[in-house]
Amino acid sequence: MRNPTSTPAGDALADAQAQAHPQDQTQAQEDGQARVHGNSASQARIHMLLTAPVLSAMLHLALPTIVVLFVQTLVSVAETYFVSFLGTDVVAGVALVFPTLLLMTTMSNGGMGGGVSSAIGRALGAGRLQDANRLVLHALVLAVICGVLSSAVALYFGPALYRSMGGSGKSLDAAVLYSGLLFAFAVPVWCVNLLAAALRGAGNVKAPALIILGGAALLIPLSPLLIFGLGPMPALGVAGAAVAVDLYYVIALGVLVAYLRSGTAGLLLEWSGLEWRYFADILRIGALSSLGTVQGNLTLLMVTGAVGHFGEHALAGYGLASRIDALLIPLMFGLGTAVSTLVSANIGAGQLSRAHRVAWTGALLAGAFAQISGIAAALFPHAWLSLFSHDPEVLAAGVSYLHIVAPFYGFFGFGFLIYFVGQGAGRVGIPFLAGSVRLIISAGIGWGVVHYWGASLVHLYELIALSMILFAATNTVALVRWSRAAA
Repeated sequence: MRNPTSTPAGDALADAQAQAHPQDQTQAQEDGQARVHGNSASQARIHMLLTAPVLSAMLHLALPTIVVLFVQTLVSVAETYFVSFLGTDVVAGVALVFPTLLLMTTMSNGGMGGGVSSAIGRALGAGRLQDANRLVLHALVLAVICGVLSSAVALYFGPALYRSMGGSGKSLDAAVLYSGLLFAFAVPVWCVNLLAAALRGAGNVKAPALIILGGAALLIPLSPLLIFGLGPMPALGVAGAAVAVDLYYVIALGVLVAYLRSGTAGLLLEWSGLEWRYFADILRIGALSSLGTVQGNLTLLMVTGAVGHFGEHALAGYGLASRIDALLIPLMFGLGTAVSTLVSANIGAGQLSRAHRVAWTGALLAGAFAQISGIAAALFPHAWLSLFSHDPEVLAAGVSYLHIVAPFYGFFGFGFLIYFVGQGAGRVGIPFLAGSVRLIISAGIGWGVVHYWGASLVHLYELIALSMILFAATNTVALVRWSRAAA
């Protein structure tokens, strides 16, 4: 009898294995179990995913990821500080590259990485250890393909894109140089992010966290060394900033591959042949989730363009106020990846009731935290904004945003977590629709009414708030439907 909680890809995979060579399959499974279950830490992680108290397990998985994301943010700030000594033109050039780099990072971490984490979590939850190992190899192959495509697109279209964004002269030259060196090494970026996602899917969050923290400790002194030079080492300027990042990812990739080859990671990276059904198990979630990250970036870009219609003071005020949104993202992402791992593992194990509890607990926790943060920002907007500016017009635009939008942060946090629930459950259709609703209202309609109907900045902010409410409402439909199916 077919397990009613299994996925089509998983059913096909199990059927094909059962019909292949039974003796070879049995031996392969025994070998895989011996190599993965031989690690007591791996057994403990799987046991934790399936039996530990929900909130405790969630925080255990989320906290290392949150710490890493904050450290990465600090490293990015430090690099910006070093680059600022090279002049305004260079800073502007690096800023032109940032949205494209952010898109690749979010696609590999939260998009395709979510598909990898979900597929491995479901396989391990169901006890399909050999399948989980083979998914690691297929994730690595996908990373290479996506990395090559990212390099090709950025290197070919990058100069024209940066020129269209206002780059010219020295700022354009800096952008092209910085982008070219960064995206030439897009393959290691994708490989590191997808292999880290594979480990998260197995409940192993400490290893990728330690590797990334070690890389940060290397990057902070390496970046100024390469930018400014020292002794016989020449100053590379903005190229040095890119080379430092490239070296970090190359080293991190080497460490991750060695770790996954060691047999102590809970997963094993080894060559075992490629099969389409493993790619399909990742892509059926990862592909649509990657498009979801494009939605988020496009929403930000169009809203920023709409605010820019009101002048540089409004743009500055909006930018400073919306930094609070950006500060919430690492917390939401860390909690979301934890929820996705727990949901996928428990669905794989047939524990739908526990997966259902994880989903609601995570969504309500994220919504509550975001709501508390939003209320605080709305009540005390000057406590944040005055850290960066005392210009009355800038403060007015920022205060207006926080008064109108921040009280609805809870809706965004709640809906954002359900996106990760959808990844873990293998159902990302409605969360993708919710992202489309948010894009259409806040960015599409917002941009249109400002540019063609003369709407005010307040009206634009009200549309952003409305988009958060509908984003949460649409995602709630997905969670309620899945909860009824799990009951």
